[in-house]
This record gives sequence, C-alpha cells and structure tokens, in this order.
Amino acid sequence: MIAHISGTITEIFGNSVIVDVHGVGYELTLPAIDAESLSLSDEKKFYTFHSIRENSEELFGFSSLEAKKLFELLISVQGIGPKAAIAILSLAPAEEVRNAIANADSAFVSKASGVGKKSAERVIVDLRDKVGIPSRYGATEVISQKPIEQDDALDALIALGFPLKEATDALAKIDPTLPAEERIRAALKR
Repeated sequence: MIAHISGTITEIFGNSVIVDVHGVGYELTLPAIDAESLSLSDEKKFYTFHSIRENSEELFGFSSLEAKKLFELLISVQGIGPKAAIAILSLAPAEEVRNAIANADSAFVSKASGVGKKSAERVIVDLRDKVGIPSRYGATEVISQKPIEQDDALDALIALGFPLKEATDALAKIDPTLPAEERIRAALKR
C-alpha cells in the first residue's frame, strides 16, 4: 500500500493534482480544502489512500494523517464511498468535519455533494462515538477557502497507532497552546 507521497505539484485540475516523484507522476484526488491551498511547483507531502475496485484504481491524498483517518472512518459507513467521503471532507478542514460529526450535525454533513439526508444521518449514527468528543459545540459552517492549522500532536498520536477518538480524547484535556512535543508527552502519560 502507498502510505504517503512527497513531491512537486506539476498539474492541478479541479480537486485532482499530479505529484511528480522523481519523474513519476501520481494523480491524487484531494478534498477541495487541500486542493484550493496548492500552487504549481509546491513541494508537498500527502498521506494517501489507495482505492482498488474491480474496474478502477484511485489514489486519494490528504494533507494530514487526521484527514486520512477520518476518510477511512467515513468510507466504513454503508453507502459512503470514496467520492462521497471526499465530498464531506471538502466542506471544511478535517477537524471541523470531525467536530460536526461529534456534535451530530447531520445538516452540515448533508451539504456535501452526493450525500443525502439519510446518508448524513447514517454517518452521524455510525461515527459519532468513534470520532471523539467535540472540540466545540454548535453548528459547523462550510468553509470554502483557508484551511486551519493541522494539529501535529493529533497526527503524531494517530501515527503511533491511537484511534482517532482516543487521540482526540487524550488531547482534549491538555492545554492546546503548549508545543506539540509537550502535548504528545502529556497525552502518552494518561
């Protein structure tokens, strides 16, 4: 399996990019939030999900490990395929999507292209207990431009094998203004 790709952005079209890795171009489908923040010739690392079906192969790319893990949770929901999961992650940065699911905000999830009310409710029912506690309460707004900063401490805990919910819960009780290394140490002590 291809875990991540690092290279130069050589083409951008819609929510897809081609990343040149030592002369080999990999086409990745990205959430709109990630695609909008890219420029040609950017050096970028993407965490990837390799989708293989009987008549196609696709690579999906994510700027953070948190977004990739949330994508994997989304596609585990019956009726939500990779394209619908990308559409959901295109609504806002991964943390905002996770927060919307934790808050049972099915109206937010149903704003994704190709995701109806019933599918959005199924996402909430199936994933609410798996995504961790909300980082804030209330309705989530669709964001079309600037991504929020990724949480390096959360990404590190996920890379160490913590499920998204446990990593989020562990970091929720730790001061978010501390450096990532201190937050990771404090989370591991719990």
